[in-house]
Amino acid sequence: MSTMPCPTCGNPVPIGDRFCGQCGARIEVAAAPSPSAGKTMFFSGVQVSGIAKLVVVKANSADGLAYELGGTEHIVGRTEGAILFPEDPLVSPRHANFLYREGKLFVRDENSINGVFVRIRTPARLESGAVFLLGEQLLQVEALPPDFGPQPDAEGTYFYASPKRASKMRVIQRLRGGEIGLIVRARGDSITLGREGNDLNFPDDPFISGRHAEVSIGPDGVFTVTDVGSKNGTFVRISDESPLEHGDYVFLGQQLLRVEIS
Repeated sequence: MSTMPCPTCGNPVPIGDRFCGQCGARIEVAAAPSPSAGKTMFFSGVQVSGIAKLVVVKANSADGLAYELGGTEHIVGRTEGAILFPEDPLVSPRHANFLYREGKLFVRDENSINGVFVRIRTPARLESGAVFLLGEQLLQVEALPPDFGPQPDAEGTYFYASPKRASKMRVIQRLRGGEIGLIVRARGDSITLGREGNDLNFPDDPFISGRHAEVSIGPDGVFTVTDVGSKNGTFVRISDESPLEHGDYVFLGQQLLRVEIS
């Protein structure tokens, strides 16, 4: 039988006895250790199943810090929230929220200035005016109104200019400061994008593949952007909330985050 010494007289006392059989001293029974003792707690209070984490991907594709999403909501920002990027001027003070709903992870834009972009897995539908990312390029797709040909001024004189081909859409390069860079108008129903040999090329962008993505317009006037097997992916800005899966990538400010779900 296992015993323990009495703290008063040293007499062996069987484990489980509350009093010493020799001197009658009371034996204090130590409380059993908590199952959670010594374990690291998540930074948010409410625990959920299917815990996800965000891994910061560095410029050299190495993994940086990892943030476990153990609560129900997780604010990301420059000055507000549990996940902070104080040195990133492109991150709004309160930028995004990673939240769980019915056991599934979502990301929501918290009215940030520069938006939240999610890497597409399948062709994504776009509205006219929507923006998307490939490499370091912020691009915008726009529908074009019907072209009724050149119009004269009030005196009946036509202005001389290069001929303009009919087109249903165009893709615009948006530069820092709000300026417009390159513009390409579609010759047909699609515009190809990449580093070389496309309708719109960015030969100096090392993060863009030779043939990277394609934007097309359907008979209903709806745009679709498709990644055509690029190395670094194509990202679409979300308008409200977007569901996330294991292996998804989210871009906000200058931060590329990989989603991992256990």
